[in-house]
Amino acid sequence: MSTQETGTATHDGYFTKTLGETDPEIHTALMAEEDRQRDGIELIASENIVSRATLEAVGSAIVNKTVEGYPGKRYYGGAVHADVIEQLAIDRAKQLFGAAYANVQPHSGSQANLAVFLAFLKPGDTVLSMDLSAGGHLSHGSSANLTGKWFNIVHYGVSEVDGLIDYDDVLRLAHEHRPKLIICGGSAYPRAIDFARFRAIADATDSILLADMAHFAGLVAGGAHPSPVPHAHVSTATTYKNLRGVRGGIILAQDVSLERKLNSAVFPGVQGSVILNAIAAKAVCLGEALRPEFKTYAHAVLNNARMLAATLVERGVDIVTGGTDTPLLLIDLRGKNLTGAEAAESLERAGLTSNKNGIPGDTQPPTITSGLRFGVSAGTTRGFGQQEFEIIGNLIANVLDAAPSGGTDLTSIEHTTQAQVKQLCERFPIYRAPV
Repeated sequence: MSTQETGTATHDGYFTKTLGETDPEIHTALMAEEDRQRDGIELIASENIVSRATLEAVGSAIVNKTVEGYPGKRYYGGAVHADVIEQLAIDRAKQLFGAAYANVQPHSGSQANLAVFLAFLKPGDTVLSMDLSAGGHLSHGSSANLTGKWFNIVHYGVSEVDGLIDYDDVLRLAHEHRPKLIICGGSAYPRAIDFARFRAIADATDSILLADMAHFAGLVAGGAHPSPVPHAHVSTATTYKNLRGVRGGIILAQDVSLERKLNSAVFPGVQGSVILNAIAAKAVCLGEALRPEFKTYAHAVLNNARMLAATLVERGVDIVTGGTDTPLLLIDLRGKNLTGAEAAESLERAGLTSNKNGIPGDTQPPTITSGLRFGVSAGTTRGFGQQEFEIIGNLIANVLDAAPSGGTDLTSIEHTTQAQVKQLCERFPIYRAPV
């Protein structure tokens, strides 16, 4: 009897064999990555550790389903359960952030920002945003990004004295250039932003205000940071970082009349079909963030970030702006005679993962940099408190103090630190992911 006659076109074990049985090379790499996460301390500000419930949602059978459009208005059949899932994610996002409108389809924060550009701008329109070197983001008009190639971008920076936004200069630039869109928020600005003041500037110049809260959305959700949603015309965020969810973006607004404009900008404007397993996982993390214990987490993140900053300052490490109001902090390595690349590589060998990052006034190229960016969201999820982050701060400082000399002394410090990191991690274990 032929394969066609029996109806068994799939190969043997297609629905039953595990990843380890089917593709041992990928399985081995995934297991090694989990070991790396379990035995090391994650200090990259854009990373976190998702819940087991989120892992289950990402790996669920909804990954097989394709839909386009929005709940109740799909272009494909069989969407009844997809509609339930996406509507739950929408409703939870609105409740969590006190918004009247939410779109949960963006594949990333950058896609969310691009949709806002499409919704309100035409190619060549003027945008006023924070310069990447001052802590802004690629998707806010960097010359390397589509937004910087298709629009007229005017950048504001930060004060050379204290590293803070000069709001009077932002107002001056807004009056001078009359931007159609003003953006506040970034990827390496560690201080709270005066959203009301930005809105006043936008109103004074007939501009749309976009607040990108990707790096502190979890703190906003947990009541540990001011919210931009009541002030900005549109707010965007990511669902990972300190929201502790799957990688993806969301768009929020208070004016429901923007729904048609923003929805059509996402689909069909910059995206096609919906990544439904990601939508399900977004719904999970948003539901988790609505629970009372998430407020405890959000405040712990802020306390831990400030403890890490204070410890590093005490050890003679220069912190941009002197501290932080967010889950991240930026350090200036010029006084240590180190580059960001050198420091990041040494710290990673010691079990402490961070990322090199430009600092205001940086003369090093982006591949080298003069700074490092640290984040505490993943460590806080793991269970680290202020006591642990004081230890981590001293471990970081030990490596940075030894790094300029190099040689056997540095190697010894890295090995000693790696052992201490592993001991600390063993006290706060993470799951064994089902792969």
